[in-house]
Amino acid sequence: MENNQQENEQTAVHQENSKNEAHQDAETNPVSAEQNALNTDAAEPMLPTEEEKAKAEAAEWKDKYLRLYAEFDNFRSRSSREKVALISTATEDLMKELLPVMDDFERSLKAIETSKDVESLREGVQLVYHKFSGILRQQGLSPMESIGKAFDADFHEAVTQIPAPDPAKKGLVVDEIEKGYSLNEKTIRFAKVIIGS
Repeated sequence: MENNQQENEQTAVHQENSKNEAHQDAETNPVSAEQNALNTDAAEPMLPTEEEKAKAEAAEWKDKYLRLYAEFDNFRSRSSREKVALISTATEDLMKELLPVMDDFERSLKAIETSKDVESLREGVQLVYHKFSGILRQQGLSPMESIGKAFDADFHEAVTQIPAPDPAKKGLVVDEIEKGYSLNEKTIRFAKVIIGS
């Protein structure tokens, strides 16, 4: 039993001496202590810190924002160019349809200079008028019918009031000075009318 006790004491002394030597070695050679710390860290994988994660996420969002902004800017300029092209094309199509009417008017003017037959001139002008109004109807233009209808500020512009020839025509449109027009059901010119009072 005494032998066991001696062995235990020797082991404890030996362990304490080893600790003291390691402590003295770390004090005299701090570089090796740092290397030991680094060696233990190198064995473990480096995990990104919260700050690094936040910076990476911010960079990713910034990149997405810049790409989205560039896409929107391209879309806006492309839309603007397409709109201008559409308007010019629409005007071009209308002008192409109106050119035959212009030709008819020129022929009518030449015929007026040489012709003495008023009836044939009247018929020619009516044909040109019907052709012209047909083209306008194809484009969605339609005249408003105002005479005999109740005055409506959404469609009519009152020029004046006159005494109604009949009491039933009070508040109604009795005459039209200038016809009103709508384009695809949108009023583009109000009818200038006279109202019975």
